[in-house]
Amino acid sequence: MVLGEAPESAQCPSLTGLNTKDVVRKRHKRRSRQHQRFMARKALLQEQELSGMAPGPGSCSPTSLSQTPADTEASGSRRQRPKARSSSKRPIPREAPGPGPSKCVAIDCEMVGTGPHGRVSELARCSVVSYNGDVLYDKYVRPEMPIVDYRTRWSGITRQHMRKAIPFQVAQKEILKLLKGKVVVGHALHNDFQALKYVHPRSQTRDTTYVPNLLSHPSSHTRARVSLKDLALHLLHKKIQVGHQGHSSVEDAMTAMELYKLVEVQWEQQEADNAKAQPEDGAPDSSTDVEQYMEDQYWPDELA
Repeated sequence: MVLGEAPESAQCPSLTGLNTKDVVRKRHKRRSRQHQRFMARKALLQEQELSGMAPGPGSCSPTSLSQTPADTEASGSRRQRPKARSSSKRPIPREAPGPGPSKCVAIDCEMVGTGPHGRVSELARCSVVSYNGDVLYDKYVRPEMPIVDYRTRWSGITRQHMRKAIPFQVAQKEILKLLKGKVVVGHALHNDFQALKYVHPRSQTRDTTYVPNLLSHPSSHTRARVSLKDLALHLLHKKIQVGHQGHSSVEDAMTAMELYKLVEVQWEQQEADNAKAQPEDGAPDSSTDVEQYMEDQYWPDELA
């Protein structure tokens, strides 16, 4: 025996120990892989039970973790079927009666005085806003007759505004083009239509002066007519027409539209019920009669 060399009997246990460690390590790896496959199968079974798609006798075995694209697509379509059935049972929402935002505009006009002593009201400014309050039109208009009273305290019109004003005939064509086929909202619209020399169908007119829903509000006045300023203060909690520079037709038109939105659903439902109750061959709409403007109720309060 060579000096420094261990005997064979001493070397064998070390080799045996190394082989034992390798065998234990391999078994541990094999068990861990089996455990992973077991946990994956368990998760797959739980997912199938939750989705109510337990595998049938002809389905693929859960022991196989790999799926083909066709199997994945099929399982995805099966999971989506219950959603499709549930969505088909949802009730179809009914649309609220009304013209719709794109068919609704608000208008307000400012007038100046012409004729003897400035008592004839003629259009000097017109503003049209959309359902959402966007300004569609806002121009100063030059009356057909010489201006005697600018009524600046109420109209806000001055001599300087007339320098950039357009002729009445031009403005009338532009404004009526915007109003055609639309539901027109405003306050005391008969005055605006009279200044425009235009008659709008009553069925497409929403005048906030005579809205029963607004007048019956507990915080509003109880008189027959309520000013736009009072309605804005009590119902919208905002102040308009403040100061000595006159009214703003844009602000007034926006305020009228906001008031309309407060009772839009009830108002349109009432209009729809009235349309059903009236016969088609009934009396002609009084709003198409120009002589309606000669009635006392359509004259301004200061001239009545």
